[in-house]
Amino acid sequence: MNTFNNLLNDEAGFIVSAELVLVATICVLGMIVGLSEVALNVNNELEDVGSAFTCLSQSYKAEGIQGHKGWTSGGSYWDQAEFCDGPDDIQ
Repeated sequence: MNTFNNLLNDEAGFIVSAELVLVATICVLGMIVGLSEVALNVNNELEDVGSAFTCLSQSYKAEGIQGHKGWTSGGSYWDQAEFCDGPDDIQ
């Protein structure tokens, strides 16, 4: 019975566990804020990559070339605005 009373009245580990809970809570909150910022910045970078792909033009063509003694008149470029062509159109 004496050992049980000693264990019941022992508060030596209480401070350590309370500090551990406080430190763990602060770490978890910090990780949540940090990961939300990482997710936001990754989405912004992927939007920039998508906008860069819309700026690529695949409309250049080279035609021309004729027979003997040569003649070449080629090369043209044509591009028109497409859906979601602006830099901030992707949501």
